[in-house]
Amino acid sequence: MLVRIDHGSEVPLGKQIAVQIRSGIAEGSVQIGERLPPARELAQALGVNMHTVLRAYGRLREEGIVEMRQGRGAWVRARTSPEHAHLTRLAEKILAEAYELGLTRADVIRLMERI
Repeated sequence: MLVRIDHGSEVPLGKQIAVQIRSGIAEGSVQIGERLPPARELAQALGVNMHTVLRAYGRLREEGIVEMRQGRGAWVRARTSPEHAHLTRLAEKILAEAYELGLTRADVIRLMERI
C-alpha cells in the first residue's frame, strides 16, 4: 500500500493518511480484508509520529472502514465497499468547501436533510 503525505499542507497529517487509505479502497489498490501496515512501520516510512497514524486508523474505524484489534493490527473491514469509501471522500470534500464558505458541519447536515 502506497501512502504519500505532504508535510507542507494545511491538511493535518492524520487526515491525509486516512484520505490516502480511503482512496486506495475506492480505487481498488487496497483490498477488502487487507491488513494495513503496522502503525509504527507506516509512521517510520512517512516520517511522522506513530500516534498520527493511529489517529488516521481510528478515524477510519469510526467510519466503519477499518477494524482494529489491539496486538492484531488494523485491516479493511469485509463489509466495507469501495462505494462507501468513495462517498466518504465526497462528504469530506463537501465539508471542506462548506468550511471555506463559512458554513458549519450543522449547516451542511441541515442542507443534506432538505435534499
